[in-house]
Amino acid sequence: MNEVEILTRLRHKNLVSLYGCTSRRSRELILVYEFVPNGTVADHLHGDHAQSGLPAWPVRMSIAIETATALAYLHASDIIHRDVKTNNILLDENFSVKVADFGLSRLFPNDVTHISTAPQGTPGYVDPEYHQCYQLTEKSDVYSFGVVLIELISSMPAVDINRHRHEINLANLAISKIQKCAFDELIDPNLGYKSCEQVARMTTLVAELAFRCLQQEKELRPSMEEVLEELQRIKSEAYESENVQQEEHSDSEEPMSVGQPPSPPIGDQIVLLKNIHLPPSPVSVADKWISQRTTPNSSE
Repeated sequence: MNEVEILTRLRHKNLVSLYGCTSRRSRELILVYEFVPNGTVADHLHGDHAQSGLPAWPVRMSIAIETATALAYLHASDIIHRDVKTNNILLDENFSVKVADFGLSRLFPNDVTHISTAPQGTPGYVDPEYHQCYQLTEKSDVYSFGVVLIELISSMPAVDINRHRHEINLANLAISKIQKCAFDELIDPNLGYKSCEQVARMTTLVAELAFRCLQQEKELRPSMEEVLEELQRIKSEAYESENVQQEEHSDSEEPMSVGQPPSPPIGDQIVLLKNIHLPPSPVSVADKWISQRTTPNSSE
């Protein structure tokens, strides 16, 4: 009934659609949703459909943006999902996102700062401050989405008991690696992190954004709307950079007129131009990231 109450209020292309349900007086309670055929994000990252390096980075970036769009819409509608995880992000045949499972969701009155309730959610995704203080806020979804971002760039599950005991929780692992600027130990190399400058820059920026989402204190986390804006900025800047590089490459290949003497060799200069690194992000962790209380509760 909670899902029915919430989903009848909502309609968004990145939320699963509820088609109908049986009445509460029926012997069997059934919810009928649209069919989303391509499994979950978790299936494709580290489940039954997982393949090395797939989905490719552009698809993962789109998944992040579409999921953030859905969550920002929920928050604008005064709803907290409370169980954001890759198993609840469904994919259609075009890898478009459909956020699902509103069984734990809560309506969030706009005249309160939090809801006092017993912590619920999935281990590895639960906001540590919510777990400790029993105060549910929109920033609890932001924390969970931070874990989703780390899964998208690392291809690792949120919880893995086969990892080192301090890294069983993916949020703990990510925070440790990001604070040390050890991005190569976090980002899935099959995405092209070491072979493509654009992928390296985008995944690093997404890791930095996830780091902000995973802060222990909710006041230090961005809003879901801010997260969405930052993801869109990362994507648009990468697109603009790619266009600039293509234009420079086209300019360097202008045909010579007949009879014109050959120009001096500039091959080395072209190589150097291609190897120029983009300037660091204004919020880069590469300089200094000091966090007094950023390590999530390892018991999650």
